[in-house]
Amino acid sequence: MDSIAVVGGGLVGSMAACFLARKGYHVDVYEMRDDPRTQEQVVGKSINMALSERGRSALRSLGLETQILENYSIKMFARLIHDVSGRKRAIPYGTNRDQYLLSISRRYLNELMLTEVEKFNNISVNFRHKLVGANLDEGKMTFLLDDDKQRQRHQKADIIIGCDGAFSSVRRAMVKLIRFNYSQQYIEHGYIELSIPPRAADGQYAMEVNYLHIWPRGSFMMIALPNLDHSFTVTLFMPFRYYESILDRNDLLNFFKQYFPDSIPLIGEEELVKVFFANSPQPLISIKCQPYNYLDKVLLMGDAAHAMVPFFGQGMNCGFEDCLILDELLTANNNNLRKVLPVYSDQRLGNCHTIIDLAMDNYVEMRDLVNSRTFLVRKQLDRLLNWVFPRHWIPLYSMVTFTRIPYQQCIQDRRWQDRVIARCQTVSIVTFLCTFLYVTYRTGKLNLLHDHLVLNFQ
Repeated sequence: MDSIAVVGGGLVGSMAACFLARKGYHVDVYEMRDDPRTQEQVVGKSINMALSERGRSALRSLGLETQILENYSIKMFARLIHDVSGRKRAIPYGTNRDQYLLSISRRYLNELMLTEVEKFNNISVNFRHKLVGANLDEGKMTFLLDDDKQRQRHQKADIIIGCDGAFSSVRRAMVKLIRFNYSQQYIEHGYIELSIPPRAADGQYAMEVNYLHIWPRGSFMMIALPNLDHSFTVTLFMPFRYYESILDRNDLLNFFKQYFPDSIPLIGEEELVKVFFANSPQPLISIKCQPYNYLDKVLLMGDAAHAMVPFFGQGMNCGFEDCLILDELLTANNNNLRKVLPVYSDQRLGNCHTIIDLAMDNYVEMRDLVNSRTFLVRKQLDRLLNWVFPRHWIPLYSMVTFTRIPYQQCIQDRRWQDRVIARCQTVSIVTFLCTFLYVTYRTGKLNLLHDHLVLNFQ
């Protein structure tokens, strides 16, 4: 069989390696960072992961879901909205108690996947290997070794899988070879991560545990996800100009007293000041590209193909689904990876572009629309119609989060739902007017109404 090189040993790279090794391929994984299991602190992104059905399906296929569900994650059944006044209200995620997100730490999931990789004797993992050059036609790769920055290692593979993140070196090599469409967008918002420790009195959670907490403030927001150690990982998302306006301790505390007053005693004033000024706000980027393959030699997966902002919680879930779809296509095509690469690209492109756009739109929902009466009424209407027609009316969020319906189909179904509601509204208005006119006629008031309108218009 062809030899496979997976560039990038993060979550998606490790999972892709497992699926490919299970099909009998020999896989070499090259990761530029060190093994996180050997580090006290891991440098890099640490926003908690919200695991949902697409990611769970892939983990289930590898036999890992039960372990995560029972021992290493926390169920979140709803958003818990924190108003400025301190009032809280819940907005359920799904339409029943079986629909929930799982809060899980990025580090744990990385370590779990690497441990799973080590179970395959046809996978070799190479840490501290940074890809600095690639001849994709010949499958040749040049790596810089982190333990000796002057030393290079040259490797060769029949097929290269690029799972090396938003700033992918594999993707950069592809750009030079084909008519490759590529776009990136930095949004005007950045994030800083804070923490709410366990309660000092008893070591328990300082807030309600089975929720994703949101402090929506129109143009910005703060969220908090529970951890197994009874802390909460808190992330503040807001425009960079807001960060730039906060110059000292007083600015910061006044800002939090105005917008997040109930969070101050939870985080702690001193800790808030210390962590906020010790870190710079990190940027958020969306990336679209096309195609995901180069002939039958190279494939992009995960953030290398479709980096997205984190507001629909689908970045990791979409990346894991990439691996599962690749596995399903291999099964349907006699495990012929070369044949599958262009098929995978064609099948996955539109769906990934769709979820990138949905993730961007959901930021507006989380930071603003959750306070809108229209939004809340639509949520209740969707829940009611789903209860009445469970197979035919599934809310958009539920389709994306709790099913594996292709993302493009989710949008098409949502547009159909919008048209149905619009027509029902039109029918309701017409019915009301007809009823009103009929009643006025039957009660002899129609002529009085006519005379009143004539006098007003004269």
